[in-house]
Amino acid sequence: MKNLFDPALVDDTQTRILLLTAENQPSWGTLNVSQALVHCALGFEMATGALKTKRAPFPATLFGRVIKPFIFRDNKPMRRNSPSAPELFTGNTAGYHFINERSRLLEEMHRFAARGPAGCTHQPHPFFGPLTPEEWAILMYKHIDHHLRQFGA
Repeated sequence: MKNLFDPALVDDTQTRILLLTAENQPSWGTLNVSQALVHCALGFEMATGALKTKRAPFPATLFGRVIKPFIFRDNKPMRRNSPSAPELFTGNTAGYHFINERSRLLEEMHRFAARGPAGCTHQPHPFFGPLTPEEWAILMYKHIDHHLRQFGA
């Protein structure tokens, strides 16, 4: 399984992030490229415990437990318009600067990878519930890959 504890995959992902420009348009969804960069950086903060999230309400948590094995069984990409924790979206988008947000995402990704399994949070994922460090690393790759594909990178 592809995961962001693999240094070669981190390097490949960094290359893809650096291909993005402020002019990239999404193939789906409502986020612009700067918003997607912030969203992905917040995802890494969630995975390390720096960003606290609330559990999704029932029945979403039940559905999350049911589909969790399907998400973590192979390298199949995430589906378009997949739901996400509300904490991974910020209301203030006016102050986003593409270069700054891209740098922040790269820093968060490298910090996550460098910390390795010991750096992952023990708090449950809002939708899937408890995750192992390896599952966090898989999910973080699938999440960033999802948004890079959204913008053609």
